[in-house]
Amino acid sequence: MQVTNAHAAGIIAVAVIITVLTRALPFLLLGRGGKTPDWVNYLGKVLPYAIMAMLVVYCLKGTNVASPAGWLPALIASVLVVALHVWKRNTLLSIIGGTICYMALIQVVFA
Repeated sequence: MQVTNAHAAGIIAVAVIITVLTRALPFLLLGRGGKTPDWVNYLGKVLPYAIMAMLVVYCLKGTNVASPAGWLPALIASVLVVALHVWKRNTLLSIIGGTICYMALIQVVFA
């Protein structure tokens, strides 16, 4: 399929409209300068923890518990993530540290 100039312009126009809409929608729904609704504040407090819990479940769902080589790297990396986060309170550092640890364990130690 050959992309014409009109097709490319249409794609760009849709992307612009979606981008502007997603940025303007909160102001349209909640008003410009008023107080933030309580439910938005509640979601702001609760959702980060819920998202992290879902990520943990998703990452560990395929863990093979039949042999230590299947579950031990995941356990060690998970403990490291928790320890790094408690120590530094830096989510990015925790995720990167845990990922590097897990990859090193499964490719070098438990290979």
